[in-house]
Amino acid sequence: MIRTVHRQARRAMLLLALLSWFPAHAAGFRFTPFPARHALPDVHFLDGAGRPTSLAAFRGKVVLLNVWATWCPPCVQEMPTLNTLQRELGGKDFAVVPLSVDKGGVFAVKSFYQENFIDHLPVYVDPTTHALDALHVLGTPTTILVDRDGREIARTLGPEDWNEPAVLAQLRHYIAQR
Repeated sequence: MIRTVHRQARRAMLLLALLSWFPAHAAGFRFTPFPARHALPDVHFLDGAGRPTSLAAFRGKVVLLNVWATWCPPCVQEMPTLNTLQRELGGKDFAVVPLSVDKGGVFAVKSFYQENFIDHLPVYVDPTTHALDALHVLGTPTTILVDRDGREIARTLGPEDWNEPAVLAQLRHYIAQR
C-alpha cells in the first residue's frame, strides 16, 4: 500500500514538472535538462530477434530512448524523423532506442517498419509494458535522453521533428560531452 502511494506521488511530481515545462515546449522543441541527472532503472526488453536485452547494454553511448507504440498516431508521425536521426547520428557514441510497448511484440514492430520504410532503426519491444511504470512514462510517445552512464538528462512528452536543426544541435552538444 505504501509502495503504491509512493509510486503515485512520484508520478504526480513528474506530471507537474512536465506540465510546468509544457508552455516553453509548445513554442518549439527544447530538451529541458533536469537540475541533476538521475540513474534510470535497468529496464529489460527484447531485441528484434526476441533475445533479452536491457538499457544497461547501451552504457557508453548517449541514448535517445523513445517509448512508443504502433497504434499511437503521434508515435507513427515521428518515426520517420527518428529513422533519419539514427541514420545521421547513430554510431559508437549515439543510438536511438525505439522501445515499442506493443502487445504484439516483435512481429508487430517489424511489420510496421516494413510498411513504413523504417530501415535504420533497430527493433526493441516490451510487450509486458513494465517499462512504462519503471520509467514513469505518462503517455506515448515519451522520449528520454540518457547519458553515457545510464542517467537521465532530460525527457520530452509528445511527438517531435527530430530532423530540426535546433534539435540536432542539442543532441550533438550532449554527444560531445564526456
